[in-house]
Amino acid sequence: MWSTLVLGLFVLAARHLAGQGGAGALTLVARDGRRSIPIAIVNNREYVALDDLAATFQLAVREESGALTVSYRGRTIVLTPNQALASVAGRLISLPAPTARAGGRWVVPVEFISRALAPIHDSRLDLRAASRLLVVGDLRVPRLTMRYEPVGTGARLTVDATPQTASVVAQESGRMSIRFEADALDVVIPPVQAQGTTAIVQAIRAADPATLAIELGPRFAGFRASTQTVDASTRLVVELLANAATETAAPPPAPPPAGELPTFGGPTATIRTIVIDAGHGGEDEGTKGANGTMEKDVTLAVARRLRAVLENRLGARVVLTREDDRSVPLDERTAAANNNKADVFLSLHANGSIRPATSGASIYVAAFTDADRSAAALAPARVPIFGGGSRDIELVPWNLAQIRHVDRSTELARILEHELETRVPLGARPIEQAPFRVLESANMPAALIEMGYLTNDDQERQLAGAAFQVAFVQAVADAIVRFRDVLSAGSGADR
Repeated sequence: MWSTLVLGLFVLAARHLAGQGGAGALTLVARDGRRSIPIAIVNNREYVALDDLAATFQLAVREESGALTVSYRGRTIVLTPNQALASVAGRLISLPAPTARAGGRWVVPVEFISRALAPIHDSRLDLRAASRLLVVGDLRVPRLTMRYEPVGTGARLTVDATPQTASVVAQESGRMSIRFEADALDVVIPPVQAQGTTAIVQAIRAADPATLAIELGPRFAGFRASTQTVDASTRLVVELLANAATETAAPPPAPPPAGELPTFGGPTATIRTIVIDAGHGGEDEGTKGANGTMEKDVTLAVARRLRAVLENRLGARVVLTREDDRSVPLDERTAAANNNKADVFLSLHANGSIRPATSGASIYVAAFTDADRSAAALAPARVPIFGGGSRDIELVPWNLAQIRHVDRSTELARILEHELETRVPLGARPIEQAPFRVLESANMPAALIEMGYLTNDDQERQLAGAAFQVAFVQAVADAIVRFRDVLSAGSGADR
């Protein structure tokens, strides 16, 4: 696929675009290696040249009648210059910025790759905007979240790899390496403030596609590494020990005043983490259509698309409750949202009915009885405080955690309805309440979406097709953006 000619085009394109407000490059990772696609800044937004994409992904680009037609194996994308819209296989989608002309070349916003190109291309295209990474095909490219922090006289490096990924930590001379069982790494490395002769770590950098290198400082004396599984992630903790000869004892921090204890589970003002639950999986196929389309496959495909779009648009951390075809207990799905401190939890499903004509999407929020609400308002428990004394804290039963978020969840459901109603068929009652266990324990705004009915022949074809999935994902992403704005403003949703 990647010929010498294509590589030559990459080099020429990189040189040509370098003078057009260049802003670095998008790193493409494929089975046969890594490539760079130059990025240009046009009107303060990141763009890529359409001819670069054509050379890379075997596209044909034709300009006629005031429009650009991008073709790939009989599938087409139609772009109109100076408009932030694209027709993808006959479906209209929005782009964050219009197609433009720069330096004599047509350029499109980087998000064109995930929103327009990915739905029609044979290879899986996974755009990781935050790290400027484009993964082509089914590669193992875990997302790494890194934290480096001083601890006493030493330091600690914590690396969360999602999905679960094994790693090996080794040390030789003045360097430590962490090698992951992966094809590449999706990581933004945090800065390390080296302090000369008092530093334990001088720098952290990527040594090769699957290895992190840690340059050690003069105070480094040794390390301890441990791993644990945290939901869908593997957490690696490396304790970096300081040389005893240069250690200086630090006074213990004073305990915080009792009146400043944090409040857990309160409303969030923004959206940093989103957990998407792809319903069913493994032996649990869910609903199955007459043509063999299984709910578990539809939910996973849509969840993957939704993750890519949300990461691109919000820059948020998006966690899936499952990355592949496996069974995940209901409580573990909700626990993934709670343990990752999600700001929004969405559970995706496809419905079924004994009446084949029944169709349309529905949005569910958790339902609670008056008895449930009374149980959630239990008397506070008295617990001791470090340093002496005690304090009353509020205890809410695990299975009733959603009660305090019902209003926000209902707000989210209304926004979802508003965004979905013009793009996908909705049921007669688009918003409903139900005592779904997967929602009841969610300690954040949460909703369950039945995307349609697999028992309806027309909807089975829609749910299995890229066009419907893209339209659905765009609607949900737009809803999450609106919901974020509502949270930031601290006001109700306006229809």
